[in-house]
Amino acid sequence: MYLIIKAVKHAYQTIKRSIELQKYNNFTIAEYFRKKGAQIGEGCYIVPRRLGAEPYLVKIGNHVGIMEEVHLHTHDGGTWIFREEMPDLRMFGPIIIEDNCLIGMGAHILPGVTIGRNSIVSAGSVIITDVPPDSIVMGVPARRFGSVEKYREKCINAWKEQKPPHFDQSSLMHYELASNQKIILRQLREHLSEIFKERLSK
Repeated sequence: MYLIIKAVKHAYQTIKRSIELQKYNNFTIAEYFRKKGAQIGEGCYIVPRRLGAEPYLVKIGNHVGIMEEVHLHTHDGGTWIFREEMPDLRMFGPIIIEDNCLIGMGAHILPGVTIGRNSIVSAGSVIITDVPPDSIVMGVPARRFGSVEKYREKCINAWKEQKPPHFDQSSLMHYELASNQKIILRQLREHLSEIFKERLSK
């Protein structure tokens, strides 16, 4: 009987959470996480709907992008192997993501890590130590492989060649909120398909 009651309570909480989350999008979900104790700045784009088991140990700065399937590990599950010796053993650590960072899809950030401002964590990376400001890191475990300034120059030069005429960049950046998103994306698709036609035909 106890297990049935427990299962019903769990199902109820899951449904309740699902209904509550529908009120938010990727630009407004920070409001929900703040209610759970997370410290989050302004202008963030957050795709995941969980910030780890202890969201109150997460601090996110301004203008941070966190992509799909990112996992923030605010406790160390490895203590399991010592629990026969010490059953109550646990280990926690805060995760801090400073201003103007991007955390790529599928990245894992371990307890006690700080991601320095203006940094990029590449998709699929596992972050086990602090990331210095203005860094690009990737790999398992992640290592610094470049500076944001060099990456910035590369992006700007490529965009000068790729940018469609009369392109409204703010509309694309926030296309989820744009009423004309289909038109914007169609124009971009046609333009880029033409630019890369030769490479795509090989």
